[in-house]
Amino acid sequence: MPELDPATTALLTVECQNGVVGEESALPELAEEARDSGMLGRVAALVDAAHGAGVQVLHAVAERRPDGLGANSNARLFRAAGRLPVRQLTGSRAVEVAAPIEVGARDLVVRRLHGLSPMAGTDLDALLRNLGIRTLVVTGVSSNIAIPNTVFDAVNLGYQVVVPSDAVTGVPAAYTAEVIRNSLALVATITTAEALIKEWAPPR
Repeated sequence: MPELDPATTALLTVECQNGVVGEESALPELAEEARDSGMLGRVAALVDAAHGAGVQVLHAVAERRPDGLGANSNARLFRAAGRLPVRQLTGSRAVEVAAPIEVGARDLVVRRLHGLSPMAGTDLDALLRNLGIRTLVVTGVSSNIAIPNTVFDAVNLGYQVVVPSDAVTGVPAAYTAEVIRNSLALVATITTAEALIKEWAPPR
């Protein structure tokens, strides 16, 4: 396990927003998996533990302007997103962090209007470096696209990456285990939410 010193470790939630994993999701199958598997609850518990330990928490949110200005259209996924009944519009409830995750006063919310990764072309890397972060714990959705993108980008930028395997998910559910085993485990440390919560628990 990489060094998890609260002074140099950050916890990132990826697209844990109402319009993705909430009750009124644009992606109901993914939202159902996030809730029914307990993933969303484990992310919330990790956020609480991080707050208690003084670990910096950041929330990566995907959104788009009502006019779509600046959004990608160079992949089927982007074009489909523009036709969904629930759109991740800037300022709407859809782009608020979903319950039961609590956004703390010191948390940073990083919003993006384009692309597949919370890190490429956003403020995330600069914020982490300014905070002195060396280890990034990645949680959220989805293991199909955004989570691998985040992990690979962070590794390429020199961060140690930790992925709690039960605090990420995608669809179908079985795919998450495969992408962790065959891709993410090659570049990141794989652990569990429980192990991280124990790590950040106050000494008795």
